[in-house]
Amino acid sequence: MIYGGIFDLEAKSKRLEEIETQLSDAELWNNPQKSTGLLKEKKRLENKLELDKRFDRDIQEIETYFLLLEEDPGLIDELQEELQNFSRFVEQQEIKNYLSGECDTDNAFLSIHPGAGGTESQDWAEMLLRMYLRFGERMGFKCQIVDVLAGEEAGIKSVTIRIEGEFAYGYMKQEIGVHRLVRISPFDANKRRHTSFAAIFVYPEVTDSIDIQIDTKDLRIDTYKASGKGGQHVNTTDSAVRITHIPTNIVAQCQSERSQHQNRERAMKILQSRIYDLELRNKMKEKDKMENQKGEIAWGNQIRSYVLHPYQNIKDHRSGLERSDSQKVLDGDIFQFIKASLKQKRK
Repeated sequence: MIYGGIFDLEAKSKRLEEIETQLSDAELWNNPQKSTGLLKEKKRLENKLELDKRFDRDIQEIETYFLLLEEDPGLIDELQEELQNFSRFVEQQEIKNYLSGECDTDNAFLSIHPGAGGTESQDWAEMLLRMYLRFGERMGFKCQIVDVLAGEEAGIKSVTIRIEGEFAYGYMKQEIGVHRLVRISPFDANKRRHTSFAAIFVYPEVTDSIDIQIDTKDLRIDTYKASGKGGQHVNTTDSAVRITHIPTNIVAQCQSERSQHQNRERAMKILQSRIYDLELRNKMKEKDKMENQKGEIAWGNQIRSYVLHPYQNIKDHRSGLERSDSQKVLDGDIFQFIKASLKQKRK
């Protein structure tokens, strides 16, 4: 539970004062890596103190409801709603105890790639894109599509989203793997059942506190005309940028910004994040663990199955969690799966 972390208000407040004193020193700003780290810690402590205050406030409100209930039994429905809201709040804070990785508090880049199957798999990739954008809204994250390649008939061939918010990477990395869909294809005139696959890749966004050295001689930079379906999620431009890191063959691209300069900056951020992700796995002597875990985008490698026909069932193959309210899940209600995955890894 979270209570041990909630009630050490004095220690948190004291540490916050120490950080503010250090940040007031003009000499500190000559060390961008240290100052960025302190600013990040300061923000995290301020968020924790605000959560502590909310916890205390919610407890007092619930206690007041119990007192008033003796005089007005009609308040029972309001009390139940308060208890449900408080339960959800505690659950979200509890799950953060499982997020202790080096980059778990950082923003994230999430990419979706359909497997073999043409239009059917590309449509499934777009359904997953919608699911993650909706999940981001539920969590209060800021989501932006930075690059998308549309399918010829429907769906998407690939997409990269930047997800901004506290613990964005910690949550989203639980989605790394192959996702399998079983349904009656809307693209099949004979209404046959089809199985489609798509792979999810997630990388932490590199910040100024992380030093990633990239030699410009190792880069190939191409510009091209942006493409996409447009609409509310995509800003089409004529100055898209693709950067290839030649030694690793890692590619990053961006077409969502209004200028070539902005697209280049964002593509460079994505490239740094992917190189950092690779370095992390090398450091942990698990260079191929993530790719092996995802494996081929096909049978036997999925982390979750979404069955929409002949019955409704979504099953996470890591935790064993199953749900039958498939539409609610596809509308972004995936917090239970992420929580179960985190708990499974802690066992």
